[in-house]
Amino acid sequence: MDDSRPIFVQIAERIENDIIAGELPEESQVPSKNQFASFYQINPATAAKGVTLLVDQGILYKKRGIGMFVATGARAKLLEKRKQQFFEQYVLTTVQEAEKLGITMEQLTDMIRRGVETR
Repeated sequence: MDDSRPIFVQIAERIENDIIAGELPEESQVPSKNQFASFYQINPATAAKGVTLLVDQGILYKKRGIGMFVATGARAKLLEKRKQQFFEQYVLTTVQEAEKLGITMEQLTDMIRRGVETR
């Protein structure tokens, strides 16, 4: 767990990551709040808050008496959300910094290409 962000947000992101990676397919059941609480050694109410966050976003839904499940279309919705976050957090920031440093679009593109080649 990362101390810089609330635990319930980290729980929600962990579930999101598992959905994006295909480890939690659409219409599959997610672990219960008590399972999350036990695994992360946190209060069940905190785990429930992370799950509720995803229910509110339409990523998970509840089957009464059975548990929480991944909604149809959740993976596509999450990919779109993460791509937008990537654009805002990395691309815009990178372009702004490049402009400050006088880096041209061609130079920036070349830097990105070199970065891809060296990984």
